[in-house]
Amino acid sequence: MTKTILIVEDEVKLANLLADYFRSADYLAHLIHHGDDVISWVKEHEPSAILLDIMLPGKNGIELCKEIRQFSNVPILMITAKVDEIDRLLGLELGADDYICKPFSLREVVARVKAVMRRAQTVATSLNTLHLDEHRFTVAYNQQEVKLTSVEFQLLKPLAAKPERIFTREQLMVDMYSDHRIVNNRTIDSHIKKLRKKLAGISDGKDWITSVYGTGYHLVL
Repeated sequence: MTKTILIVEDEVKLANLLADYFRSADYLAHLIHHGDDVISWVKEHEPSAILLDIMLPGKNGIELCKEIRQFSNVPILMITAKVDEIDRLLGLELGADDYICKPFSLREVVARVKAVMRRAQTVATSLNTLHLDEHRFTVAYNQQEVKLTSVEFQLLKPLAAKPERIFTREQLMVDMYSDHRIVNNRTIDSHIKKLRKKLAGISDGKDWITSVYGTGYHLVL
């Protein structure tokens, strides 16, 4: 099946150039030039990857990335002419998979989109060994299953959805508590410790979750 790349870019000439380059690489390309048109299209068509400009009329790329991440793990590559560190970090922390600064090589953009989609496919295949049941709050590995608390399950979900990606404690906190309560780092670490123990119990002692000093945690396949 031919993969569809959604290009969200208000510079029409640049968007058309990108589309032509992707089509020459045997992808389908769909163009959207206004931020307000993105969410409904993504929900209906489920693209294979999204090239998302930050500066857009209507909803900007930061808002769109955050909103898309509420319902989809589609690979997102942010595109912008802004190169300051705040925008770079903000884009990635909201769930973007890569970040491309203008001006760029069209060939490089295609290569980086391919790389991100390859990583996403590898993750999807690897996750066949770790099964999360959202209705029962359980996780299973090799036909062994363990029950999690609601908080533990919400903590594991983003880690399992994006293995190898590092999540800060603040990012994990957003998913753990729907009421946005304030908790300290020790609370997160305590839940991680209990979760590690439960996962190790169904996988011959494997340590699934690794801490990254001064940053946060990530799931190791």
